[in-house]
Amino acid sequence: MKVKVFDESHEKDLEKTINTFLVSTNSDIIDIKYNVAIAVSGEEQIYCFSALIVYSPKE
Repeated sequence: MKVKVFDESHEKDLEKTINTFLVSTNSDIIDIKYNVAIAVSGEEQIYCFSALIVYSPKE
C-alpha cells in the first residue's frame, strides 16, 4: 500500500493533477481524502486544495 499527496492553490488544478495521476497509474485506488484550507493575510485570502490518495500498485 502506498500514498500520494497532492497540493494545489486552485481546485481545477488539483482536479487535473489527480486525473493525470489516475490515468497514468496501474493501481487499485483504495481511498481518496480531500481537504480545503483557507488563510487570511491582510485583505488576501489564500486557498490550499489538497488530496491524499491511498493506493495499491498492481503486480
